[in-house]
Parts: sequence; C-alpha cells; structure tokens
Amino acid sequence: MGLFDFDGTISLIRSGWVEVMVPMMVEILMELHTGESEAALRALVEDFVARLTGEQTIYQMIELAHQVELRGGQPLEPLAYKRMYHDKLMATIEYRRQDLRRGAVSPEKYLVPGARAFLESLCDRGLKLYCASGTDEVYTLEEAGLLEVRQYFQGGIYGAQDDYKSFSKEILIRRMISGLECKGDQLLGFGDGYVEIKNVKDVGGTAVGLATAEPECHVVDEWKRKRLVSVGADFIVPNFLCRDELLGRLFPNS
Repeated sequence: MGLFDFDGTISLIRSGWVEVMVPMMVEILMELHTGESEAALRALVEDFVARLTGEQTIYQMIELAHQVELRGGQPLEPLAYKRMYHDKLMATIEYRRQDLRRGAVSPEKYLVPGARAFLESLCDRGLKLYCASGTDEVYTLEEAGLLEVRQYFQGGIYGAQDDYKSFSKEILIRRMISGLECKGDQLLGFGDGYVEIKNVKDVGGTAVGLATAEPECHVVDEWKRKRLVSVGADFIVPNFLCRDELLGRLFPNS
C-alpha cells in the first residue's frame, strides 16, 4: 500500500502557503505588544507551523490561539483564524487554479517533477494508493482533479473535515491496517511534512521524505531534510525524477 501527502508532495498549486501563514500569525502576535521582537515571534511561529505541517490546518490555528492566550490576548476561534488564512492564501493562488481550469497551463506545471510517472509506476506494480491531505477535502479533491491525478488513488483521497477530530493521517493508517489492507511494515509513505513521516514510521512502514525546495523542486531543501530525517525518513528526495533509483531501493527484489 502507498500513502501520499498532497501539497508539496504531489501538488505545487499551494506552493508558498508558508509565506502566507507565517506573516499572518506574526502580525497577530505583534499586535499584542508584548515587547517581543518580530524576529523572535517569527522563529516561534515558523517552528510550530513546521512541526504541525501535515496535520489539518486547524491545528496550526489552534496553536496560534494558544499563543495569543499565553500573551494575555483574547484569541478568536481557531476556525476564524483558519478562514482568515484561507482567504489570504486563495487570493495568492487562485490564478493558478483558474489557469488550470481553462487549460491555459499544463497540469505538469503544478506537479512535483516526476510525480505522474512515479504514481503510474506504483500502480503498474499493483500498489493500492491513498492520498491524505491536511487541506480541506473539498479543495484537495478539486485540485487533484485539476492536476489529473485522481485516478491513481484507488484507495481514495482524504482531507480535512469541519469535524477535525474525525480525520487524521494517523486515523487513516489505522483503518488501513485494521482492515487488513496491509500490515504496518508493508506501508510506503510519501510526504514533505513532519507529521506524515512520523505516522508511517510509528507503524513500522517505510517513509520517503520529499524535501522539496519549492517551487522548482530541483534540489533538496536542507532545513526540510533535517526535519524529516529527525523523525526517521528512510529516504530523502527533492522530486520523483530519481524514479528508477528510488523504485530499485523500495523494491530491491523485483
């Protein structure tokens, strides 16, 4: 079985989301006038945003609300912060979605290099593939359609829910294992976030970390690499152009 993250692992439609989320959070914390420098708050925010990357977006907003409260502020509901962030992000990336809808650009423009051929190779080997994203499911499904990759995920495409406690990548992995679709050590996981790599390793699976230096994704991002290695990533790649070598490592007996 194969489990893929979506944004930053397959899709580049939302590339640059960190540059939207972090400044928004820093601005909210700066408005509390605690005397902390902007640099110190940015370091704090970057750390928890990175740590929670791969979780549903709401968890980053829950942490933001917690940080506001710690500083004596009255936080908004995490869902309100999430909507604020999403509005800012969509204003930044909507042109990409529109270009894809009207066929002005090829889907390959917003795929991590080599992703389609790699997905096809796994399907050809008979692997059942799943996709799980921290982005809202409705948008994940839509963007997977725009990128023309939905057909590869026979196991389904899953994303964040309004009832955020009802879904997580960890829950999906447990369902796959308890349903005897695979044993933990038969699971292959692919992701660019701390969370999904840890979830896969926690059940004894093999994890491939996409340390993509977006948006070009030609070289390994060293900061991402360190984060992914720290939770046990078995392999680190900048993209899927190393398909043959990676497949040879993942399936040495074939």
